[in-house]
Amino acid sequence: MPLSHDHIRTTVETYLARHPHEREQLGGLLDALERPTDIASRSTFTGHVTCGAIVVDQFGRVLHVLHLASGRVLAPGGHAEPEDESLAAAALRELHEETGIPPQAVAPWPGYESVPFDIDIHDIDAHPGKGEPGHQHFDLRFLFRLPSATEEPVVLQEEEVGGIEWRPVDRVTSPSLRDKLLKLPPKTEPDTANASALIYNDRGEYLLHLRDYFPGRIWEPGMWSLLGGGREPQDATLEHTVRRELAEETGLHIADLTPFGTEYASDHAGATVPIAIYAGRWNGDPRELRLTEGVMLAWFAPDDLHRLRIADTTSDLVRRHAASLPANASSTASQSGLSSHEERRPASPHGTVLNVIGVHLYLERPDGTVLLGLRHPDSAFAPSTWHVLAVH
Repeated sequence: MPLSHDHIRTTVETYLARHPHEREQLGGLLDALERPTDIASRSTFTGHVTCGAIVVDQFGRVLHVLHLASGRVLAPGGHAEPEDESLAAAALRELHEETGIPPQAVAPWPGYESVPFDIDIHDIDAHPGKGEPGHQHFDLRFLFRLPSATEEPVVLQEEEVGGIEWRPVDRVTSPSLRDKLLKLPPKTEPDTANASALIYNDRGEYLLHLRDYFPGRIWEPGMWSLLGGGREPQDATLEHTVRRELAEETGLHIADLTPFGTEYASDHAGATVPIAIYAGRWNGDPRELRLTEGVMLAWFAPDDLHRLRIADTTSDLVRRHAASLPANASSTASQSGLSSHEERRPASPHGTVLNVIGVHLYLERPDGTVLLGLRHPDSAFAPSTWHVLAVH
């Protein structure tokens, strides 16, 4: 499945949110995104996307290859292919094809898990022998590091690559890339990279996952969270991570996931953990999914998040995404100050003595499972506790 127009547009806009001063110089790319042509196809000669892998080793050197077609020394990269699931995945595939370095051997630079490090527009000469006129490449470059413990053998793609070279940052060939690398603060990535899915429906609701209540054994026990998890060795990119986690935890496949941003959470030790967030639309019934981890899945409107045990960072993330969508009329009822089941009662006669009668419903299935509800954290009785359904 070719890379979607929306995925490319979202990726470019996320980049420009960090580098707003580059909007004018990337005008050609923005204009191309307004046209109905397939900007990911190499046969779109009004200009098309290419993807590069900027790989930095433990000594701070940057990987370059000699491209035989142009005779230039550049970072690994090339055209997107229909099987690429994301722009970052295309960059990693090109890295593997041109140098033999597998995607699992490198890790995204912290803070650039789903955002290009640099975008460059350059002209490509005509190749009459291939029937290709002169055109432009919109080169989206993703930043990776090669861990110090990794010693990957280099296997060159002989028909396209004449050799490799590790260059210090001040000798990087691209001026825009060199300037950004020189300003990049030295960082090391946490041992585990994480990715989560921000899934929403056409009603403006968000799919949340109630985690198991195992304090000390799992992260954020008993809290509502996004589906997702940590990167495994077989995951080429963090998009692969979130897709694998969705499949493993729910059997859910969402065709178009787009990078939305990065959430910064705290682990058991209080260390900050970056989580790449991918957003996708789905209008199914979570009760029909086969949940393999946690307690349950449910849809929630942003206005209802204050009723849940949920991390502030997750709540803020949902609200930021909701603010970027068209206004949802379904939130009108919650803004009225009354819940949907709440009704106005007449005042009691003078002298009435209040006698509260409590009714509990114990509902059991033939298989022995019992229906419980999680009480509101502000409830006067048994707050944040699973309880049989009850009412006065």
